[in-house]
Amino acid sequence: MMVNTDYLVPMTEANQNFSRVVRLVDENGMAVILKNNKPRYVIVDFDEYEEIAGIMQMRRQRIESTADRILAENMEAFLELAK
Repeated sequence: MMVNTDYLVPMTEANQNFSRVVRLVDENGMAVILKNNKPRYVIVDFDEYEEIAGIMQMRRQRIESTADRILAENMEAFLELAK
């Protein structure tokens, strides 16, 4: 994933100047906090988080639905293999 370096904030600076992190999120929609010089945490606006959470929930539901369909379509084969 490509991250704009303008969004990066070292952990120590985030601890000492959280208002800068909030300002970055307000201006750019996100901030990335570095831990040991590696991207570790992403701070996003709550509306963005809700959108991401909704997408993840839809993805989980789609995976579960697909798994249920595959099991139902192949139940006879699975029962035979279970013998």
